[in-house]
Amino acid sequence: MAAADTLTAPRVSPIQRLWNRDLDRYPATGPRYYYLGLVVVTTIILYYQLYVGGAVATQILGGYHMTFLYYVMILVITNAIGAFASLATGIADRIGRANLVVYGTIITSLMALIAVPHAQTKFSFGVISALTGLVEGVILVATPALVRDFSPQVGRAAAMGFWTMGPVLGSLVVSEVSSHTVSHLNAWQDQYMIAGIVGLVVAFVALLTLRELSSRLRDQVMVTLQEQTILEIRARGLDVAEATRDPYRQMFKPDILLSALAISVFLLGYYTAVAFFPIYFQTVLNFSVSQSNSLETWYWSSNAIALIVFGTLSDKLSVRKPFMLAGGVFSVLVTISFLSKATHHNPSFSSIAVLLAFTGIWGGAAFAPWMASFTESVEERNPALTATGLAVWGWLLRIVVAVAFLVLPHVVNSVTPLVNNGAQVQAAANRNPVLVAEATAHPDVFAQLAKYKNPKDIPPAVLNHAILTVGAPTLLLLQKPQAQADLKYLQAHAADVQAAQKSAPHQWQHWLWVCVGGQIFFIPMIFVLAGYWRPRRAKEALAAHDRAIMGEQPAAQPV
Repeated sequence: MAAADTLTAPRVSPIQRLWNRDLDRYPATGPRYYYLGLVVVTTIILYYQLYVGGAVATQILGGYHMTFLYYVMILVITNAIGAFASLATGIADRIGRANLVVYGTIITSLMALIAVPHAQTKFSFGVISALTGLVEGVILVATPALVRDFSPQVGRAAAMGFWTMGPVLGSLVVSEVSSHTVSHLNAWQDQYMIAGIVGLVVAFVALLTLRELSSRLRDQVMVTLQEQTILEIRARGLDVAEATRDPYRQMFKPDILLSALAISVFLLGYYTAVAFFPIYFQTVLNFSVSQSNSLETWYWSSNAIALIVFGTLSDKLSVRKPFMLAGGVFSVLVTISFLSKATHHNPSFSSIAVLLAFTGIWGGAAFAPWMASFTESVEERNPALTATGLAVWGWLLRIVVAVAFLVLPHVVNSVTPLVNNGAQVQAAANRNPVLVAEATAHPDVFAQLAKYKNPKDIPPAVLNHAILTVGAPTLLLLQKPQAQADLKYLQAHAADVQAAQKSAPHQWQHWLWVCVGGQIFFIPMIFVLAGYWRPRRAKEALAAHDRAIMGEQPAAQPV
């Protein structure tokens, strides 16, 4: 039988194409770029849906009368479920990746469009969030595995940079859409509905057109595009079952585990930004909702650009580790500068925006090369288990985030009074400045007056003392129902809000120091990954590989 006949995929009907997506030939440049682009766009939409809650977190807390601890516990459970979903997605090495991506996106889009807007209680909102986290944990593994399949090693960092634009541009879309619509739309649920509609459009395109390599092709290492013919021929005799035997035992190795743990703690700052920076900007730095989301735009846009720039440079120079080292060191320095702003009184928008931009730049410098280096380290052990290696990373990442978010409310316990009561306390104080001033100066007088619901029941001695101390106009103001309600609310909550305002900056600084610790831990773990430090050494190794391939190719050409 001719080689061309051997490699021809069996014909399938258009209906069968909705689940049978295998390619038995490595795609040409145009289709390959299309599949890569579609995977990236799908990832963007997924993370847009996942992160949209962070943009309206204060409204969600207020709408459900939810404490910050309850909100964070939802995130903890969501990440914990996502962790084990990621680990289970190692099965994508056996069953493929594309269907997991396509049907997972359909599910998350329907949840965003229908389920979340109709969640009547905080418990139902939490259940829906947890289910979304489960699906996200699956796609976290399946999408980078697809990118790896369609990317030879010489272009891997740029390709992974594009994939990483999924969560980053997803965050950017959240910031851009919410900063331009949150003040015009009536309910926070509208943000989810927008995300759901967009997601269904993208999911429909992926349903009809997304394809993936057959298992015999994807289970090999391709360093350059010139090797595709050899890979197709090798694929005839590859024993997939043998290559994927005991997958987790093959991947639970020190280099895989330590590097996955290192990038997970490095990304604590990123996940804090996704989930909590809008709350931090509003409750500590005193920015509005739209300003807070505009600030995040600076972070995400600079990060997206850096991922592509540094990923491309890493491929051009054929090294990963110098970029990871520079990204790690400068991330530490920028985060320390950023956390120092917490105790500045009302820092300027521009100063925070610039620091966020540099945070995004150096985070991108570290992460895109790391993704390339990690997948190459997995390939060194077994290229047939790429999804399993990524599953181990996704599992560790979600476990780290879940544990971190479990700890965070105990480090930053000032959020609940500021979010649930801060705005009302401020509004009550603004409506009654004189009343607040007198109540603050003479709490004993107001405590005596509060004992009597009807002003006519106040004893003459108590009334005369109050008139001499706070004045008759203040007492007349106190008789108004709105003023009475405001004073009662202030007496119940003002002290807690004031204490929270005082402690919040230092508490957030403590948490950001934890993020700095994660960035420091990342730096020495660079050394356990595969790859070279010097471009010259890397290019010499690539040249040697090319010579070996050229020596093999004549003997492997189809007859």
